[in-house]
Amino acid sequence: MPATHTNQRRGAPRIVIVGAGFGGLWAARRLRKANVLVTVLDRNNYHLFQPLLYQVATAGLAPSDIAWPIRGILRRQKNVTVLMDLVTGVDTARGEVVTRGSRLPYDYLVLATGAQPAYFGHDEWMTYAPGLKSIDDATSIRRRILLAFEQAEMESDAAERRRLLTFVIVGAGPTGVELAGTIAELAQRALARDFRRIDSRAARIVMIEAGPRVLPAFGSTSSAYTLRALGELGVEVRQGRGVTGCTDDGVTVDGETIRAATVLWAAGIRATPAGQWLGVATDRSGRVPVEPDLSVPALPNVFVIGDAAAVTSKGRPVPGVAPAAKQQGTYVGERILQKIRGEPDDAPFVYRDYGNFATIGRKAAVIELPFGTIRGYFAWWVWGLGHIYFLIGVRSRIFVALNWLRQYFTYGRGARLITGTATDSAGRDQMHAGRAPDPRAPAPVPGNKRSDSNTSL
Repeated sequence: MPATHTNQRRGAPRIVIVGAGFGGLWAARRLRKANVLVTVLDRNNYHLFQPLLYQVATAGLAPSDIAWPIRGILRRQKNVTVLMDLVTGVDTARGEVVTRGSRLPYDYLVLATGAQPAYFGHDEWMTYAPGLKSIDDATSIRRRILLAFEQAEMESDAAERRRLLTFVIVGAGPTGVELAGTIAELAQRALARDFRRIDSRAARIVMIEAGPRVLPAFGSTSSAYTLRALGELGVEVRQGRGVTGCTDDGVTVDGETIRAATVLWAAGIRATPAGQWLGVATDRSGRVPVEPDLSVPALPNVFVIGDAAAVTSKGRPVPGVAPAAKQQGTYVGERILQKIRGEPDDAPFVYRDYGNFATIGRKAAVIELPFGTIRGYFAWWVWGLGHIYFLIGVRSRIFVALNWLRQYFTYGRGARLITGTATDSAGRDQMHAGRAPDPRAPAPVPGNKRSDSNTSL
């Protein structure tokens, strides 16, 4: 029989928040001075700054730079209990959250469970084309990228070397653009002097976008600028062409096969199963349509926020970005307090749009603000300062700022560690431990400098 958590402070309203992302944390913070019992439940013990996950995936930052223990963040909030557990359902009739080992009673429930990659009916592609939503995803992608260069250094067959040094990114939203630009710079700059038998600058980066242009959520001028900037970095962009097949050998695009050892998925997201837990209808992306106060229809004491919710503000969909989740979390925290105090408030949630951001390598970015657009070198610095500001904790801000400055002036990537055991889709060890360099492999490139003839592998 699962254990049931009981409240020792009798009479205090019980609030369960599932998910310690931006929405969940900001909801908990808004309740910090209230006479309530808050339980924050997450499957991980850390809060993750997702906008910089791609930096971990491309060896720019260590995981500890963008993740912090939830207990540490909330340790001074005495009305909060943090539990690390996995939710399996919600019993709305009894007012309980069901986990693997317990049932948590609630008076008010906030589901802020985020999203996961969407493969549009081809979940089997997940094995070959991982998405980027967690620390585990980022470290696994980092391992794949770095291993591709290591294996290419030992490979004697030219065709196989080309496959190993080909990187395909599916999806040209901000995450896809950031991954493509950073991998290009990793190959062209940070790794350029590290190898002797290959020239890392011969790496091929291909971005595939099914829609008509990159950064579809941005304006057409920003999209055109981004396309030019990616071209200057050597990224091949295929627009208006969707992926029709994906295997461990690469991808198929409208009948054309692109052989690649590394395929990364940034083409879309779907909500985590909050709708299934509640037994309510969802939209095509699995998000729960919510009322103007972010509560679930017919369940006024249950709120869904962030990527798990289909939210509109002033007649327009609210994007699934960190500022929106923070605003929703703060709003829901205040709405719960009003309900507890018996204060009527019909004011709906209103999203304040602070703009769209996307970086393209280390010298260019696109920032669309309500009052105008910034592009180029200056935008990159604004983007960096903005992200540092939103990091949690003074130490994290200082460390990341110093690390970025060092990388900027030295072209270094400080987290190029291959950890764990990387296997292919058949479960075989990708590294071939103990394998000696093939005597037929190409001779070392003196100084690892490319000739004027633009030699390709």
